[in-house]
Amino acid sequence: MIVVMVVGNKFKENKINFKKGFKTGLPVAIGYLPIALTFGLLARNSGLSFLNTFLMSVMVFAGASQFVAVNLVALGTGIGEVVLTTFILNFRHFLMSASLSQKLKDNIPPKWLFFLSFGITDETFSVASMQNKDIEGFFLFGLNLISYSAWVIGSIFGHYLGASLPEIIQSSMGIALYAMFIGLLVPNLKESKTAVFTVLITIIVSSSFYLLRNIVDISKGWEIVLVTIIASIIATIFFPEGVSGDEK
Repeated sequence: MIVVMVVGNKFKENKINFKKGFKTGLPVAIGYLPIALTFGLLARNSGLSFLNTFLMSVMVFAGASQFVAVNLVALGTGIGEVVLTTFILNFRHFLMSASLSQKLKDNIPPKWLFFLSFGITDETFSVASMQNKDIEGFFLFGLNLISYSAWVIGSIFGHYLGASLPEIIQSSMGIALYAMFIGLLVPNLKESKTAVFTVLITIIVSSSFYLLRNIVDISKGWEIVLVTIIASIIATIFFPEGVSGDEK
């Protein structure tokens, strides 16, 4: 009888935490929908099938990387360059998972950790990190699930609706990638000298590759990979402490 009561109380507590995480993630999900719709449209215009678009959102679940991957596919880039570029872009998720694991309560079964870490994005990480106390596993599961669902559903509808939109609107969605990155970048530039320096270094390195294109003959995909690595190394040398060392 006591065991039944303990199990019942635990189930009730998990249900409350899941609902709380689900509710907390609603603003993230609402923000994901238009971006996911844009991704679906862009994927369709880049030649990706409905199944490929669906599987990319289901298995990758990383907005920026998916936009970049679709863009590289549209440029005719090889699979190796696409995988390496998205791996570099997603590498920060290792650090996010490691950081967030310090706030997770110890009562989470190890088999759950894979699913919880898979659902971590820039936005869900920010929301979870702002919690004042240790995070319950079911809270993070609810937060990740609503965000993940919005992204996948938005991608599906974006690809599906692409056929019914006027061609001029479909073509204009090509700037979605750049608009999204500018939207993510500008707020950081206002607060971080490191971000400003890194952007300037990236522009210089990228421009150098462009000016030396007749000498350095590499594909666009490998050029993006090299520019990312070189700019990151230079920024790390000059700002080893990262954005935390910026003056506010």
